Amino acid sequence: MASNDSDLPVVGLTTYLERARQGVWDVRASFLPQQYLEAVTASGAAAVLLPPQASPDRAAEVVLDSLDGLILTGGLDVQPELYGAERHPSTDPARPDRDAWELALLRGALTRGIPVFGICRGLQLINVAYGGTLHQHLPEALGSDRYKIGGGVFAQNTVHVDDGTRLAGLVGTGGVDVHSYHHQGVDRVGEGLVVTARTDDGLVQALELPGEEYLVAVQWHPEENAADRRLFLGLVAAASAHRAARQEIHA
Repeated sequence: MASNDSDLPVVGLTTYLERARQGVWDVRASFLPQQYLEAVTASGAAAVLLPPQASPDRAAEVVLDSLDGLILTGGLDVQPELYGAERHPSTDPARPDRDAWELALLRGALTRGIPVFGICRGLQLINVAYGGTLHQHLPEALGSDRYKIGGGVFAQNTVHVDDGTRLAGLVGTGGVDVHSYHHQGVDRVGEGLVVTARTDDGLVQALELPGEEYLVAVQWHPEENAADRRLFLGLVAAASAHRAARQEIHA
C-alpha cells in the first residue's frame, strides 16, 4: 500500500461509450462496471476512467502523462477490419471510436514504459495491435460455447499457466479457476507476444511481453473474483514502481 497520497499510483481504465438509460434520460454515456474500480482501489491505486475521445492520438498524449498504469477493459468485439478479416454475422457492430482510442493509449503507454494490463477484449485488442488475428466466433472454431453461456452469467473455466512467466509469478503455475464471458478469442498470436496460459482445448488465455516491459493480458475477467486480487496487485505494484521512477527523474 502506498505510504502517502503523493505516492498513490494512478491507473486509467478504458470504458464503454454506449446507450444508457437513467430516469428520464436515454443517452450515450461512458460507463464501466463497478467491479473494475473496486479491484483497482482495493489493490492500492487511484482509478481514473478513460472514455473514447474524438481526437484519440492527441488526447492519449495528454492523458498518459498523468497515468502510472493502464487497464484495457472488457467490452464489445474488436473490429475484424483491423486484422484483415471479413465480418462474421455474430460479431458485434463496430466501435471504431473505442478501438482507435485504446490503440492510441496502448501505443503511448508502451512508448512511455507505463505498465499495461489487458482484460478480455483488452487481450484481443493487444493481440491485434501486434499483428495477430482473432477467432470471431468460438462455438464454430471449437465446437463449444463454454466461454459464454449468456444471460450475464459468467462461465467457470480452468486455465493452465506456464511456469517461468510473469503471469506465473502473479498467480502461480498449473490450474487456475477463472470467470469467462466471451465468444471470440486469439487465433494467430501477435508478433513478439508470448502465450502464458491456455485452456485444455488449446485456446490462448493469457499473453505477455518478454523482458522488463510490463504487459500482461488475460482472456478471463479477474475483476469478478473479489477474493483474488493478485493480477490487479501486480499491475498496481508495477504502476507504483513506474511512478517512483518518474518522480525521481523530475526531482
